Amino acid sequence: MAASTSLATPVLVIGHRGASGYRPEHTRAAYELAIALGADAIEPDIVATKDGELVLRHENEISGTTDVAAHPEFAHLRTTKTIDGERLTGWFTEDFAWAELATLRARERIPELRQHSATFDGVEPMLRLRDLIDILEAAGRPMTLVAEVKHATHFASVGLPLDELVAAELARWRDPARLVVESFERGVLHRLRDRGLDARYVYLIEGRGRAADGAVPYDEEVAGDLRTLDVDGISVDGRRLLRFPDLPRRAHDAGMLAYVWTLRPENRFLPKRFRGPGSPADWGGWRAAFGAAVATGVDGVFVDHPDLGRAVVDDPAAARTL
Repeated sequence: MAASTSLATPVLVIGHRGASGYRPEHTRAAYELAIALGADAIEPDIVATKDGELVLRHENEISGTTDVAAHPEFAHLRTTKTIDGERLTGWFTEDFAWAELATLRARERIPELRQHSATFDGVEPMLRLRDLIDILEAAGRPMTLVAEVKHATHFASVGLPLDELVAAELARWRDPARLVVESFERGVLHRLRDRGLDARYVYLIEGRGRAADGAVPYDEEVAGDLRTLDVDGISVDGRRLLRFPDLPRRAHDAGMLAYVWTLRPENRFLPKRFRGPGSPADWGGWRAAFGAAVATGVDGVFVDHPDLGRAVVDDPAAARTL
């Protein structure tokens, strides 16, 4: 893997799908707002179309984040598939050509919690990875790209090898020191490395279960010597960090990076002790919760609201131990 694990900032503030707490995720507005709010990095989720374009969506099933259901010309593409062991019904990017997806418009994924963001429904089109690279190059300051490769095993099974497609697209990225590639599947990270893509490779680790290409549960993978994972870093669910706050130290002892995902201010997403009064959509004790995560020594925090992450990272006094 990469020779060095040092990044440009002590703790990277990573705009998770852009500023997805304020605008529908993976839209130009979300990405540009994240940059304006002080994010050091932008994290897109990468899936593919049937003609091999890399598009930016949280999942390849797009009924929850686009207006595809309102397009009668695509009604025949609604289907049921099993993706990484989960049976889903909807519309899937690999059944569309890019020209078809370009006619859709983005929607807020969780409108019951983010009503303000939902007021932007129907405004923004979907984007490709190449479009985001253009946005970052025009940012006016150096930005890190944290590219998440989604459902690599599934896409390979339908003839769309994401390692090949992603390596070709990211070959145009000009600063390898500011490129991180991550996935919940280590296999695709290793294949990208073998293709010569110069990046830091980070293994995403769920709070439970196992990887789609994994033989053992995540719990077992992180219990032993982390160096056996053969990656440059790990990125853990905040629930796992709460249970095992020594993970960042263990990662650093192994010469690896440690990130945490995803810090959000709404009561619904906060650990119980940080929740405040009001509804699940109301913001609770986010500053203390974010500070607790930073205090574990992580190298980067994924946030839906980059200004909140920036506020805590830039104010060490806000950090609290778990």
